[in-house]
Amino acid sequence: MKTIQSFGWLLSFLIISLSVKSQANSSNYLEGIKAELQKEWPKNRQINLVFHGHSVPAGYFKTPTVNTLGAYPYLLLKNLKEQYPLAVINVINTAIGGENAEKGANRFEKEVLVHRPDVLFIDYVLNDRGIGLERAKIAWEKMIKSAIAQGIKVILLSASPDQRIDILDTNSVLNQHGDQVKKLAQEHQIGFVDSYAIFRQQVKEGTAIQNLMSQVNHPNEIGHGLIASELMHYFK
Repeated sequence: MKTIQSFGWLLSFLIISLSVKSQANSSNYLEGIKAELQKEWPKNRQINLVFHGHSVPAGYFKTPTVNTLGAYPYLLLKNLKEQYPLAVINVINTAIGGENAEKGANRFEKEVLVHRPDVLFIDYVLNDRGIGLERAKIAWEKMIKSAIAQGIKVILLSASPDQRIDILDTNSVLNQHGDQVKKLAQEHQIGFVDSYAIFRQQVKEGTAIQNLMSQVNHPNEIGHGLIASELMHYFK
């Protein structure tokens, strides 16, 4: 009798475990991409990294200055080239300053998928406050599902800071949007980088938030470097 009960408990545990979804593990989510990055000519191919979002991935520092090479897409490229010197890597930036996820979703098929991303990064949380959680979720899911349907690896990002909002406030609107994006990553089992938590940890450790920012809502190169370093975990 005890054996039957034990078997039943084990079966229930396995069913529950299989039903629980989590975001992709940074250590193995991009295994296929990492294998491609290690191939040498003539067996290698172009790897397209597409960054879709608002002013931060677009490279705006103190508006209207655009510091492309100091923004996290190109800092990530620099780090990748140090690790994968044989790889041909294209950074393609489809980000537009001032845009939210709804507008990004509207042009997703014609302006993003057309680039045939190997890895797609989506960064809209900072600007989604204006459309609210419900509308933002619909737009993010639309983009996520379209990308997954084409076999694209997707990594979502939470917000970088806005100095008008206390970064230590875990109930802030930015934190709520970030939590929603994290849940979407878990539901779809894709990648997620919590940029907001990275900056929050820096503040907790004594770094003044101003030292990581170029203006009230745009990181400086140090801040962008924090995001790029976190993204690199997916490629190590």
